[in-house]
Amino acid sequence: MNFPFLQQDQVQHKLAQLDEEKIYTLVLELLNPALREQALLDLSKKREQYEDLALVLWYSFGVMSVLLQEIVSVYPMLTPPTLNGVASNRVCNALALLQCVANHNETRTLFLHAHIPLYLYPFLNTTSKTRPFEYLRLTSLGVIGALVKNDNPEVISFLLSTEIIPLCLRIMETGSELSKTVAIFIVQKILLDETGLYYICQTYERFYAVATVLHNMVNQLVDTQAIRLLKHVIRCYLRLSDNPRAREALRQCLPEPLRDSTFHGMLKDDNATRRCLAQLLINLSDGSMN
Repeated sequence: MNFPFLQQDQVQHKLAQLDEEKIYTLVLELLNPALREQALLDLSKKREQYEDLALVLWYSFGVMSVLLQEIVSVYPMLTPPTLNGVASNRVCNALALLQCVANHNETRTLFLHAHIPLYLYPFLNTTSKTRPFEYLRLTSLGVIGALVKNDNPEVISFLLSTEIIPLCLRIMETGSELSKTVAIFIVQKILLDETGLYYICQTYERFYAVATVLHNMVNQLVDTQAIRLLKHVIRCYLRLSDNPRAREALRQCLPEPLRDSTFHGMLKDDNATRRCLAQLLINLSDGSMN
């Protein structure tokens, strides 16, 4: 009676085996320069389907070196900015595989200890507005975003020892809406960590750098009405208000559009963000307790 179901299970198991074999074949093809570009494309498309791809990439001989070679090979195209769409797509496929490694619980720490994120910083430091460069920055931010989204203190400590905050701040001011969203997500995650909040509020210069960019973003949001960005901006301000020194400074420099009704229409259906904004204003009121 159950034979058809058994047969179906066997077919699915066989298909899964074939998919896994295909993954291994593609990983081996990364080592062949003639097959590498297509293998990068195919693996980047399959990275969501095979949960242990990160382990295969990390522990397969020579593969991480190949991915780093792909990244380093485009450095000469950054200055002067000559990166074209084909080269950008290829390196972004390599970055997508690095994001897979950064996102996996068993390879994240190894990824950090190898200081691989530093190889991405030259991409984040570019300023060209062309589509290939914008895609390159966005995909690089995605790798850092994958590192921070799991709230790992070791990740935050590593990032604070690098120049990730100024890089993100510049993108938050000048990038595309998508890039701004990922960059401010990274800054927000750093702020949510106690060490990160302390680091940013430790000196006036660091606090002022973050507060100035957030202020400029608020002014831009009055025109652009980008609600995803507004959510992150409000949550960054709210987290800053947890620090006594930052709270005192924000009483003087919080942008007026956050104090008045400028964004009420945008937030009318977003109760969570409205609560965050209300809490921020309570924290900054003169009667709030330190």
